[in-house]
Amino acid sequence: MLDIKFIRENPKLVAEKSKQKGYEIDVEKLLKVDTDRRKLIEEVDQLRSNRKQAADARDEKKGAQIKSDLKQKENQLENLQEEFYKLIRQIPNPAKDDVPIGDEAKKKVIKKVGKLPKFDFKPLDHLQLGIKLDLIDTDRASKISGSRFVFLKNELVDLEFALTSYVFDKLKQVEFIPIIPPVLINKKAMQGLGYPEYESGEGYRVDDHFLVGTAEHSVVPMHMDETFNQSDLPKRYAAFSTAFRREAGSYGKDTKGIFRVHQFDKVEMVSFTTPEKEDEEHQFLLSLEEKFVSDLGLAYQVIDIASGDLGFPASRKYDIETWLPSQNQYRETHSVSTTGDFQARRLNINFNWKMPSSTVVQAGRGARISGGQIVKQYVHILNGTAFAIGRTLIAIMENYQQKDGSILIPKVLQKYTGFNKIPA
Repeated sequence: MLDIKFIRENPKLVAEKSKQKGYEIDVEKLLKVDTDRRKLIEEVDQLRSNRKQAADARDEKKGAQIKSDLKQKENQLENLQEEFYKLIRQIPNPAKDDVPIGDEAKKKVIKKVGKLPKFDFKPLDHLQLGIKLDLIDTDRASKISGSRFVFLKNELVDLEFALTSYVFDKLKQVEFIPIIPPVLINKKAMQGLGYPEYESGEGYRVDDHFLVGTAEHSVVPMHMDETFNQSDLPKRYAAFSTAFRREAGSYGKDTKGIFRVHQFDKVEMVSFTTPEKEDEEHQFLLSLEEKFVSDLGLAYQVIDIASGDLGFPASRKYDIETWLPSQNQYRETHSVSTTGDFQARRLNINFNWKMPSSTVVQAGRGARISGGQIVKQYVHILNGTAFAIGRTLIAIMENYQQKDGSILIPKVLQKYTGFNKIPA
């Protein structure tokens, strides 16, 4: 959610930035409701003051009339507040000024890393390998769950747990707290995250709850209505969970095998930090993702995502696309986003900030806050993929396949798997 003061001062910019992300927003309607709301707040405050004066004067007749007027105004205000919050929550987080503007075609390749594999045989895709080596069973999964579900089997299960153990070992070294979160969250938590597409069809609903589409969905709201001490930041979590997505608009070859399924496992990084450390933390999370892919010996490219493909709450997002031989192209395996204070405002997540002694700022209604005082600020929240397990398994299977039909295991994972290849 954006600061209403920022919207009041920059209505054209907010409308333009929303359009850049593909959202047509009626800013004028929001500002009209905001004006009416503020006027009504003043009237309600005045009536409450008058009621107190009437009570002090023991004027029962006047007090009764004020009570009636006040109830009417409070009901009007409640309705306006509901409309105000409904409208302001429809405004997406603006993309940062140096983000490429446009749709997916406008994304910017920042760099390419690693050598593409060369085969002296015709490589198979991951599903062919999975069926041949008895690692993947989509037919039986379809029989009991429907299309785009899967049984992972045998050495591929060992490889999943190897990836998880490896990445948790790495993340704990840089102060990430390991966590396994709930996969079912309530409506308040989901609305606070700011994913309208997930609420309206992308996500799976169970009564009045949602199955998470990534661990971010449960880890970010865990600190809803809480206040950190500045010394506790950054607060970093490494979360393993199963994720659920309808992927309603997907079609074609991505629905074959395990590239785009309705249920998959994932290790997600979530960080709560201060505003001035946001960009530094974003680069740090990206550097971790690059290390993970490099440690696996996979070729990849880093992408600066364009505004129209950012999603509702992100102000900047980088993707890592890893080389898949069967598709002869790079495909997304990781993303890392910053939401600034957008989610923190919706979820009321703050930190106590000690102002520098020389600082004086204007607070609400003409108040001034001088330096040295402790004030609340919204944290800035970032999230990034450590491993989307299914897509990482695909990349390993396809890039490490051998002529005899076996699959080698990346060296960094061999101490976790206990074997160095999946035999033909």
